[in-house]
Amino acid sequence: MLTIEQKSQFCDILEELGKSLDITENEYNTAVESYQAVGEQLTKENSELIPYAPEVIPQGSFMLGTMVRPINDRDDLDIDLVCQLTNKKHDWTQYDLKQKVGDQLQANATYAKMIKVPEGRRCWTLVYADDSNYHMDILPSIVDTGYRIILEKAFADAEFTNTNELAIRITDRKQSEYKTDTNHHNWLKSNPFGYGKWFFSQAVLPTRKLFSINESIQRVPKYQHDKLPLQRVVQILKRHRDMMFEGDDNKPISIIITTLAAKAYQKETDIVDALVGIIDRMHLFIDEKYSPKHGKTIKWVENPVNNEENFADKWVENKTKQDNFYDWLGKIKEDLSYLNTKSINENYETLKSSFGTRSINEAFQNAGLVNVISNSAAFPTAFSPALLTVSHRQDPIWQIRLTNYVEVYGRFKSGSKWKSVSPRIKIPKHCPILFNAITNVLKPFEVFWQVVNTGDEASKDLRGGIFHSKTYGVGGLKQKENSLYAGTHWIECFIVKDGICVARSNEFFVNVE
Repeated sequence: MLTIEQKSQFCDILEELGKSLDITENEYNTAVESYQAVGEQLTKENSELIPYAPEVIPQGSFMLGTMVRPINDRDDLDIDLVCQLTNKKHDWTQYDLKQKVGDQLQANATYAKMIKVPEGRRCWTLVYADDSNYHMDILPSIVDTGYRIILEKAFADAEFTNTNELAIRITDRKQSEYKTDTNHHNWLKSNPFGYGKWFFSQAVLPTRKLFSINESIQRVPKYQHDKLPLQRVVQILKRHRDMMFEGDDNKPISIIITTLAAKAYQKETDIVDALVGIIDRMHLFIDEKYSPKHGKTIKWVENPVNNEENFADKWVENKTKQDNFYDWLGKIKEDLSYLNTKSINENYETLKSSFGTRSINEAFQNAGLVNVISNSAAFPTAFSPALLTVSHRQDPIWQIRLTNYVEVYGRFKSGSKWKSVSPRIKIPKHCPILFNAITNVLKPFEVFWQVVNTGDEASKDLRGGIFHSKTYGVGGLKQKENSLYAGTHWIECFIVKDGICVARSNEFFVNVE
């Protein structure tokens, strides 16, 4: 078992890791300014919406304080907003409401160019410029008079439990009455703020006041510097998911991770106990129910504020999604199961492969554990500096000006399981290996790789040249290889922008037995 001091250090590391995953205060404020501007557009003098007091309020991870930064520039932040109207014209259908909101957005020449086409099933999406790195989903909705008073009371009162009162009515293009039904009480019901109230009720500790939680549903919420343990755990779980399934559309979805984590949370006050406990208990809240629609029993992750909604409904249609969730849960249990028993040094390498070298090094450094980084097992056991000077290793072919970073991590497939590659773990021959690179260089850029092999078996098929990403594998920031020859090998990634190498990874070593 860990000593009290070691436990405290681990808590500091995970807290610092969570901070590194947060969007910055400047990024947060920029997003708030952007959706305030959207609100101003919807309330302009010529808007038909003005009599119904349109209000834009954040929902989803932006409201819950569980947003995580993308792991590369190809992904962007998804900011979910509710455009809330109090009542409406008596003859407006769902279609009319959706179009009125869309028309008012398009009346602004800038927004007209940003609206995603085709329109979403329920939302309008504004896609911001590449350097902004986010998009906004705006959900038109209707509430009744007095809703704002009920909403603020719910988030200020710890005893408020009737989350049904927080439900809103939304539009849905797939409903048969989309263009005919004018009674909004018949429209599809959604309850993002009821979910938010439930989440914070699960997250808040008895020693924490609720006034800070009330900030989350204000028109201009304040940036949250300090997070509750549950918020930090959700961020860590989502980042582990992102690292494991980078670029995979079938990765576990955030609403399932967030819901299961909140249900599994038992008010642990430190982040290590909270994380280990949640991971250990999450599976207990996946139910099985008979589905008349499918004629069989299916997996069920119940929406805590709507027992008729199954967040895992896509699993039965796409079994890969279900398999990926259980693979992820097994992997994170494996990666983090020793937090409470192994030393910090022993966990360092596992944490790097799970969350990325840069994030973990930053967390260790901010926690005052630079010595662990400097003594890490970044090289093979029998490493010699002479290994890096083999004659068949090609020198970089561009001017080097390292203003950004790129880091590489790898997984190899053993049987049906994917396992992390570590410099001090030997992997079998003839295993597929998938390398992923993460960079903060903004598009456009080019990706180059360099694979260097050594050892007697590779002597007749030596590699050491630098090649464009499209030459091998799936291209871009992913590179597929195979463990053909026994020996010590490594791979590097180069990011080139305007003919200059602006980011270069360290050598990522692979030992093949």
